[in-house]
Amino acid sequence: MADRNGYAPSIIQTDTSFCYLCGRRDRKLDRHEPFGGPLRQKSKAHGMWVVLCHHPCHEGSEGAHGDPAVNRDLRAAAQRAAMKTYGWTTADFIREFGKNYL
Repeated sequence: MADRNGYAPSIIQTDTSFCYLCGRRDRKLDRHEPFGGPLRQKSKAHGMWVVLCHHPCHEGSEGAHGDPAVNRDLRAAAQRAAMKTYGWTTADFIREFGKNYL
């Protein structure tokens, strides 16, 4: 069941009280969808999101929006979680999100 902002519970991170990347709890946390743009709503509806501390893990140069390798790793984690949760094959995932990240 999605919340009022369209987010289904995360299938990647069950405990969203800490940063998915660094584990810190003492900073502002932001929701991050690994698939943005036209896929953002699908990401939210399928629970493919994590929480990241605002800086440095979300907005910093070594975070999700600054480091392509971090972004790729988050997309791969989302794909693994979706395939496990929904019983999707790689082909199913590609049909939904356009690309294989594994």
